[in-house]
Amino acid sequence: MSESILRFCDGLPERQTAVGEVLLEKGTFGNKLYLLAEGALEVSDDGIQIAVQDEPGAIFGEMAVLLGVPHTATVTACAPSRVYVVDDAAGFLRDNPQITLFVAELLARRLQHVTGYLVDVKRQFADQDGHFGILDEVLSSLLHQQQQECSPGSERDPDTKL
Repeated sequence: MSESILRFCDGLPERQTAVGEVLLEKGTFGNKLYLLAEGALEVSDDGIQIAVQDEPGAIFGEMAVLLGVPHTATVTACAPSRVYVVDDAAGFLRDNPQITLFVAELLARRLQHVTGYLVDVKRQFADQDGHFGILDEVLSSLLHQQQQECSPGSERDPDTKL
């Protein structure tokens, strides 16, 4: 599925990376997306490896762009790599609904895996007191945290600037 996203990359700028080169740094802001064409990129948080992605079409930077927050992890080349660079990520996602759907499915799969993992940990430690009780709060937050503000983006919304 990831490779099919590469068909939307025709004409995008490309960047070659050397081993150790940082594409995204945790805590920084940006409006760029990177799509892996070839090579391997490591995702880490404070020096702890989260994942190594070597599948063509893997996308990086989407969470920061969609949420308008700093990057939540650092992405570093762990092999010589080639990536497509999307300089206006928000515009790219807005103009390419197929990619936006791909990103939504990707994020939904991640949430499903994290939720499943937390449920499994909760089940394993259900009989223990202590800090494992926070899992209820985490699971509840994952299931119930919805953005409270929703703007229809029309004349009916007094906050919309047309």
